[in-house]
Amino acid sequence: MEYSEYSMETGTTERRRTRPAGPSTGLFAIGIAGLFLAGFLMLVVLGAHSYRGTVSGQTGNGDRRAQLSYLATIVKANDLRDAVSVSQDGRYGTVLTLEDGWGYATRLYVNEGQLTEDYAAVDSPLDPEEGQVIGATSRFDVTHQGDLLRIALDEGEVVLRLRSGEVRP
Repeated sequence: MEYSEYSMETGTTERRRTRPAGPSTGLFAIGIAGLFLAGFLMLVVLGAHSYRGTVSGQTGNGDRRAQLSYLATIVKANDLRDAVSVSQDGRYGTVLTLEDGWGYATRLYVNEGQLTEDYAAVDSPLDPEEGQVIGATSRFDVTHQGDLLRIALDEGEVVLRLRSGEVRP
């Protein structure tokens, strides 16, 4: 390809010849586009991985807090005078009993690594078959001092102040 160029200094016109764009120019452009595409894909993959980790952490945190929140809610809902008691069972360990005042009680205990809740007559034996699994835990420690009730699970612990007074032995 040729073109003419006028020079103001010399006052003459020069003819110059340029080379047409060769295959290396196209390859260079494709290479740059490929680098941008690879960078974009890498950002998408890293972003997705980061998002997955964040969501997993939030879900795990929610699962850990759910059992403790449930226990706090059920104790507060059944916080009646002489309704809360803690006992030991030879088979299930610590049993937290929340009587409803009508001869029935919600009983919380660990059965085969699962925190279990059952609702039955106060004097009836514990029956995990009739109970509802709340969640997995190997630890269920309930201690009390005055009107403070401390419930500890694998996930953590919650301390509650009973409005009705002390825990019944």
